[in-house]
Amino acid sequence: MPLPFFYVEAIAASENNVVLSEENSKHIVQVLRMEPGEQLKLTDGKGNLYLAEITEAHKKKCAVKILSHQKQERGERQACIVVSPVKNNNRFEWFLEKATEIGVSEIVPLICSRTEKQHFRYDRMNGILISAMLQSQQAWLPILHETVKYKDYIESIKSSASRKFIAHCGDDEKVSLKQRLSELSSVNCHLSTILVGPEGDFTTEEIAQALENNFTAVTLGDTRLRTETAALVAAVMLCVS
Repeated sequence: MPLPFFYVEAIAASENNVVLSEENSKHIVQVLRMEPGEQLKLTDGKGNLYLAEITEAHKKKCAVKILSHQKQERGERQACIVVSPVKNNNRFEWFLEKATEIGVSEIVPLICSRTEKQHFRYDRMNGILISAMLQSQQAWLPILHETVKYKDYIESIKSSASRKFIAHCGDDEKVSLKQRLSELSSVNCHLSTILVGPEGDFTTEEIAQALENNFTAVTLGDTRLRTETAALVAAVMLCVS
């Protein structure tokens, strides 16, 4: 049976004894009823994976001893999904959970002209990422950015060397993302960035602005997808396919 897995924000390289947060301590002692001598795993979400042993089973300040440390390698394919929040929180939270399980490296909530949901509960959303990371037994937590306006984001990424795509529903010329990734497979670039628009799609002006800044217009398939579905399909193509 897999060992229980917990998130800690940081563990110093020289630190052998760690006192866990009250939230983690309560879960370990009161929910799992673990006792001194039992083992668990910890991660800081930055690739570090620790094996630890409980030394003091206190419900508010459980103490553990670090037994070993290893660095989990990150996948060669890294994806930044830049997506407009949707009106239905549950649907967006579902996307965040699944994107984390797949191995997305960054998520940027993008405020476009047609974005209906502009208020973003960062702490709740980041908590969903942490839970999904632990559930999928990973040591890398996706970077969740604060919301950013479309124009500001496009200008900030002008000099980026990543592969840059925009998925939209317009009639303009587009290429298949799957095909384009196949063509670029030999190019030495590990980070791919894709823009996914709101439920009303990007405006003509937003699409033009992306193209002017060297984004490639792509299609994700033959059917029209919801925002969160499109973002997840893109994540699968960029991280797994």
